[in-house]
Amino acid sequence: MTARKPVLEVANLTKHFDVTRGLLRKTVAKVRAVDGVSFDIAAGETLCLVGESGCGKSTVAKLILRLIEPSAGSVVLDGTDVTKLDEAGMRAHRRHVQMVFQDPYASLNPRLKAGVIVTEPLENYESMAASEREARAAKLLTRVGLRADAMHRFPFEFSGGQRQRLGIARALALNPALIVADEPVSALDVSVQAQVLNLLMDLQEEYGLAYLFVSHDLGVVEHIGHRIAVMYLGKIVELASRDDLFADPQHPYSEALIAAAPIPDPRAKRERKTIEGEVPSPMNPPPGCHFHTRCPYAVDRCRKEVPALREIAPGRHVACHLRGPQ
Repeated sequence: MTARKPVLEVANLTKHFDVTRGLLRKTVAKVRAVDGVSFDIAAGETLCLVGESGCGKSTVAKLILRLIEPSAGSVVLDGTDVTKLDEAGMRAHRRHVQMVFQDPYASLNPRLKAGVIVTEPLENYESMAASEREARAAKLLTRVGLRADAMHRFPFEFSGGQRQRLGIARALALNPALIVADEPVSALDVSVQAQVLNLLMDLQEEYGLAYLFVSHDLGVVEHIGHRIAVMYLGKIVELASRDDLFADPQHPYSEALIAAAPIPDPRAKRERKTIEGEVPSPMNPPPGCHFHTRCPYAVDRCRKEVPALREIAPGRHVACHLRGPQ
């Protein structure tokens, strides 16, 4: 097996939001939205971030894009730590990482025609004649499954799935190394979801793209992901290949998430493992393992000591005191 060469390397990425009160806006607490997340993504690979709402998935995506500033940690894309770039450096960097948004309705300017939406990044970053930009836009629209003459239509003239295809074409315009997709099919009909997912997979194979795919839908993740990172309360609690995770989840939280996912076969049966209790507040996470308040296997050590994300098998990492060598 050839060595993996990461396109993206994230190390100890942290984001704490201040909670302020009073006229002087005094900081009284911190929301630990992302708390020391580390992973990498290779060219041609899809890493999926999964977990319950509020676990920090979308915040990680925004930190990688530097839409918000990290509190600590590094984000290295193609050898450059983007957390240390100034404004001019970030402008040059942004062409290498693009985003496909969750809402295909809100992510497109309703006043611009499709051709302008796709060529706008080219205007900002490339010295091209207008005819060249239009030809590039027509080619991209055709590649994502739209007609070339769609470039003369406004977003309201497209269906939801077509709008998302338009958003994908815009993301491809600058030939990025990494695409961050934040719940890109959750707003689409189920039949259209499969078409868009297959399109993303085809484009990845064709262009060697790296994907960070954020989703709460395990069915979608199982279809598109190569590796899965399970997040809980700002931390990654398990990182494994798709096949390993779904065949034999090692963290109790991963186990419960997979058990709770619906099975498309009505004749299939499996043991239901519900997660008791509520997600703790990220302003005041419990000591030790953050999941111990809801874990059916918790022991005294779990309540006192924070488990490190350890490699228990090749390519398999788990943050649990009950897994791997003690």
